[in-house]
Amino acid sequence: MDGVLIIDKPAGLTSHDVVARVRRILRERRVGHTGTLDPFATGVLVLLVGRATRLAQFLSGADKEYEALIRFGYATETGDGEGAPRSKNEDGPKVERVPDWSEGEIEAALDALRGEIEQVPPMYSAKKVKGKKLYELARRGLEVERAAVRVKIHELEALQASGPLLRRNEDGTCDLRVRVLCSAGTYVRTLAESIGARLGVGAHLSALRRTRAGRFGLEDAITLEELERQAAGEGILISLNAALSWMPSVHLTSEAARRARHGVAVRLGDPSEEKYEDGQAVRVLDEEGDLIAIACVDAATGALRPRVVLSTEK
Repeated sequence: MDGVLIIDKPAGLTSHDVVARVRRILRERRVGHTGTLDPFATGVLVLLVGRATRLAQFLSGADKEYEALIRFGYATETGDGEGAPRSKNEDGPKVERVPDWSEGEIEAALDALRGEIEQVPPMYSAKKVKGKKLYELARRGLEVERAAVRVKIHELEALQASGPLLRRNEDGTCDLRVRVLCSAGTYVRTLAESIGARLGVGAHLSALRRTRAGRFGLEDAITLEELERQAAGEGILISLNAALSWMPSVHLTSEAARRARHGVAVRLGDPSEEKYEDGQAVRVLDEEGDLIAIACVDAATGALRPRVVLSTEK
């Protein structure tokens, strides 16, 4: 069983929990994912099944899209609603006064964070520093210096269904729903805190739903319950070739395909006519159109050098 599976992750499960469930349902040991979702988050989780696990390097760097609920009034230790408030009183979080910002003030705060920005990874994250996961250190009460990471916020907009942009809650906090399209590696929790900082109040991420990862959206996703019902049927996996349809492809003759299946470089043709960049990844297809490998272009020699071989000799 080989292919890509898009799961609509429920809240309360880690990405590893989902992988374990899918392994059991499909009875397939080789299952992995291309990008972690926090336990409280929901939405698109791209899983790789069987030989597809070898394609993670080509899928994990894709842009992501989210719908997020930002809560203004106090910050938390983790940057989300599961963490302890940074300021407390006897009744719970110490809530700051949240002004009645105009739409223009909100837009100015969002606009300042569009484009390339730098983020310091939160301590409660899976990022490693000197081989240690940050969240493991944070749980021991330790905080270490983290280098800022450059990310890109392609789109950031406030969402308004009806009524005012800001929804006031009984506890004095205020909510703003936003849509974010960003590069891989962006911490939406950190972005929520930055928006609060721009507006002058503490903030944290109250809810998060990933609506798209690369070319895969919620319309491609199924729930774990649906997977349980359909596991014995067909059509639940996206083929390796379809999953990489955005990547240029080259059809080989039977002899060239045989060589590629053994990891041997093959001629691309006239490099001046093909218009490929040096190092570009290309799908390698046999005469029947089946995906046999992912290769990289060697522009200097006009060769395709197999990087991941997916199909053995027919």
